[in-house]
Amino acid sequence: MYPRLLIVGLILAGALHAASLRVTGIRCESEQNPLAVEAVRPRLSWLVESVDPARRALRQWAYRILVASSEKLLAQDRGDLWDSGKVESNATIQIRYEGRPLAPQSRAYWKVAVWDQDGSRSDWSLPGEWRMGLRPEDWKAKWIAAPVALGSAAQMPIFRRSFRLPQRSDRAIISISGLGQYELTLNGREVSEDLFTPGWTDYRKTVFYNTYDVTSQLDAGENVLAVMLGNGMYNVVRTPDRYTKFAGTFGEPRLIAQLHVTFADGTSTEVITDASWKCRAGPIVFSSIYGGEDYDAGLDPEGWRSAGFSDGWWAAARETYGPGGALLAQSNEPVRALETFQPVRIAEPKPGIRVYDLGRNFSGWPQIRIKGPAARTVRLICGELLDDAGLVTQRSSGGPQWFTYALRGNGEESWHPRFSYYGFRYVQVEIPSGVEVLELDGQFIHSSAARAGEFSCSKDLFNRIHRLIDAAIDSNFQSVLTDCPHREKLGWLEESHLLGAAVMYNYDSERQYRKIAGDIAASQTADGLVPDIAPEYTVFEAGFRDSPEWGSAAIIDPWLAYRHYGNRETLETHYGEMKHYVEYLSGKAAGGIISYGLGDWYDIGPKPPGVAQLTSLGVTATAIYYQDLVTLGKIASVLGKPEDARRLGADAEEIRAKFNSQLFDAQGGFYDRGSQTANAMPLALDMVPDQARRQVLDRLVADIRQHGNHTTAGDIGFHYVLQALSEGDRSDVIYDLLVNPESPSYAAQLLRGATSLTEAWDGNPHSSQNHFMLGHAEEWFYSSLAGIDFDLSRPPWQQIILRPQVVGDIASARATYRSVLGTIVSSWKIEGGRFVYDIEIPANASAVVYVPSGGAPAARRVESGRYHFEAER
Repeated sequence: MYPRLLIVGLILAGALHAASLRVTGIRCESEQNPLAVEAVRPRLSWLVESVDPARRALRQWAYRILVASSEKLLAQDRGDLWDSGKVESNATIQIRYEGRPLAPQSRAYWKVAVWDQDGSRSDWSLPGEWRMGLRPEDWKAKWIAAPVALGSAAQMPIFRRSFRLPQRSDRAIISISGLGQYELTLNGREVSEDLFTPGWTDYRKTVFYNTYDVTSQLDAGENVLAVMLGNGMYNVVRTPDRYTKFAGTFGEPRLIAQLHVTFADGTSTEVITDASWKCRAGPIVFSSIYGGEDYDAGLDPEGWRSAGFSDGWWAAARETYGPGGALLAQSNEPVRALETFQPVRIAEPKPGIRVYDLGRNFSGWPQIRIKGPAARTVRLICGELLDDAGLVTQRSSGGPQWFTYALRGNGEESWHPRFSYYGFRYVQVEIPSGVEVLELDGQFIHSSAARAGEFSCSKDLFNRIHRLIDAAIDSNFQSVLTDCPHREKLGWLEESHLLGAAVMYNYDSERQYRKIAGDIAASQTADGLVPDIAPEYTVFEAGFRDSPEWGSAAIIDPWLAYRHYGNRETLETHYGEMKHYVEYLSGKAAGGIISYGLGDWYDIGPKPPGVAQLTSLGVTATAIYYQDLVTLGKIASVLGKPEDARRLGADAEEIRAKFNSQLFDAQGGFYDRGSQTANAMPLALDMVPDQARRQVLDRLVADIRQHGNHTTAGDIGFHYVLQALSEGDRSDVIYDLLVNPESPSYAAQLLRGATSLTEAWDGNPHSSQNHFMLGHAEEWFYSSLAGIDFDLSRPPWQQIILRPQVVGDIASARATYRSVLGTIVSSWKIEGGRFVYDIEIPANASAVVYVPSGGAPAARRVESGRYHFEAER
């Protein structure tokens, strides 16, 4: 019985259609048509959708995969590489290729058809393809570098190779890695829009290469490959006048590339890096991922990227060796310039100085169009804030940092940096006499991972908070998930798990989290320690290197990725490292309690923010250790390791008992000293004795109320505060926290003019104004206010939970999420005293829907399709 609950929808009648399902979005290794697959047995995935949007309760009952060695064979429905046959299964993700072994650089063409539960077969999907990558022995190319004596020590080399083809190519693929970063052109045109390639790694363990199809750019006759190099994270050099977070190098800049060209008659040729390449000092005379970039256009030879250029006076490249890491195809999405921001105001606080306000804080670089005499140099200083004189200040972002451009002097010139970026809103341009700045804008650079979710609601403040958090995610979604896009640019690991769900609701992050797991594994030390940053480009001391709340990303991140994407392989690959880390933490425990690290970083106490003030280190470190044991036990169960799962479960129960015996005040109903973090973590992690849960929750709520509806939690604790409140049906308290205009709060950051999350709750001008930290409300927007969640005991997203929480004066909320099974929609509004709810469940999934109806929410299980509910409030 569902009192006062009206369920309205289309009623299916009549015979079933011959094809009720269609197959879309086929992917190999979570990518459409990848060009360099490393896996010997790639994993295949697809989506199933209802042909008729009005149909409900549709499920895949079986599938058939065909993989062929040519498009022609595939079109004839002949899977000469693999024909799976009709497989009775509803699986649509991470299905292993079980066909004939595939040779390096070979192509496979594939398609899928499915049957629904009534035996109706779909049409074949549109065809897809994948190309195998290069094994170590398949690299004929040599690493090359500049001759020892070439320009100044800071000047970056450029390389070119002219070659001739007897005819136009039928297919041409280039694989390339340039360290630290490279820009590749072919016949004067950039090969791709990717930036800061290859992705950042520990180059002693792994070096990424990128692969591009360049068929359309090659001509019969002369062709030219041209490459510029920058230092990136590979070669961070300390200089006396420019900022750097650290100094460290993996070696001199170097390059490896291999172009494979196939002709229509079946013949082929290759162009590889070796001593036949030509090299000279290039126009980049200073390159630092931190300090900026200096470019002298007068040192950029006209026409050197194109055919017909004479390079006879250039030096021969020097063959050398790589930095030691295995050459692997880049696993995560590339970084690109995805938005351009125009100035919202321009000021001239001093003669010859112009300041451009681009309207928002973002990661990227300025782009200018100028003209003036040769050799005149324009300097661009970027920053998040202005000082009292209206000039850019870098006190919040790390400085001095700047970009310079020396003009060529032949009319209008356009330029932007290539190998350095910054987090900024303002650009201060120092303009010498005779130079005219015609235009300046800003390019927003971040990961090109596909958007997965959208959220909005009737309360403008919440929409602005959502955009505030989203801006911080975007700015720090680089090759690694950085903490900030300016001062550090390092992969601090705590946010990858604390904000993991927030990232995954917004972006398809499977490939990024696969890379994070690899970065963590590469950084783990022999004794099991997982450093706070990965890749570990510099070794910090004490808690800044070894803090359990950070290192536990080694276990929690792969589990998050599995829950969202079904990525079992990452669990299998890194299970050994996870066990090693748990063993490491076990050795640090004294009487079951771990008491070291940074704790609840940046909590709100009497002292300036930093290491935890209100919560003992033993609370956060031990609670996260308990979470590791529980999580690893679940992973062991998924991987079919029952003995490990049993032992880990027993260890977790032992730690839980010791945690409660030593840190819980049963009479007072609080943990440790009663801070919000101390009470929230055991609540959220199910460590509190059942009979005391309500008392501890009440203490948490009371503390928030006593602080004027403010949180005192920091970087670690705030995630668990929101989780404990939401799971305890106290989203009303979360609402009060979020609408509070006084600091510390998101609203206070917005009132101070922030356009991205700030490092400190109060957004003070001495802390970063663009920080991937404290954005935990984003998960609540999706999972609680809009109500999209899932049953953790079932395969990813097969059992969806839709349970919107109506709070405060929110009159409506809507979220969409493109899960691995398809699009989920949850959209509700209060209208005429009724709760009106529209939902959409993808094929192959079901949902338990909770409809608020005055008393306890009415629950109903529904299968795939679109539904409309109404209930009296």
